[in-house]
Amino acid sequence: MTKNIFQNLIIWLLSHGLKVAVILFTAWLSIRLTKTFFSKLINNLIKKNKLATNEKINKERAETLIKIFNSVLKVVIWLIAILTILPEVGINPTPFLAGASLIGLAVGMGSRNLVQDYLAGLFILLEDQYRVGEEIDIAGKKGKLISLTLKRTIIKDEKGVICYIPNGQVKVVSNFSRKEIS
Repeated sequence: MTKNIFQNLIIWLLSHGLKVAVILFTAWLSIRLTKTFFSKLINNLIKKNKLATNEKINKERAETLIKIFNSVLKVVIWLIAILTILPEVGINPTPFLAGASLIGLAVGMGSRNLVQDYLAGLFILLEDQYRVGEEIDIAGKKGKLISLTLKRTIIKDEKGVICYIPNGQVKVVSNFSRKEIS
């Protein structure tokens, strides 16, 4: 009986195990290749456009954008790999996809403002509208920018008050630190 189980395990490993290993290797390789591709692409675009005159600022923007794209791609690639592996181990992925669709719809409707904040933050970074340390006026709050994330902008006004402004609410920005477009 144990010999029969051992034979079945070997047969499964040779047929399905090999496929699982190939899928995992392909996912890992895809992540490595996309990291390299997007790193070079973003660095070339920023060097080509030279939005900032300071090389350090251009490098920081590139690193931030590369991290964002790599994180998203990593999640997508591993999700595809897992959904491809599930049938190999005898699990039908259809119910997971249906459930994920419903959850995604509910989360999407409930987090519209959050998505808006992240997209606005991405465009703020891509367009280089303002940088940490600059004097800006956003939503009627004037002060020095102390932090910028995809979700929010944090400034410190003249009175020393810290103001948290969701990026989705940033409609008009006055940048007092730049006199001309670089």
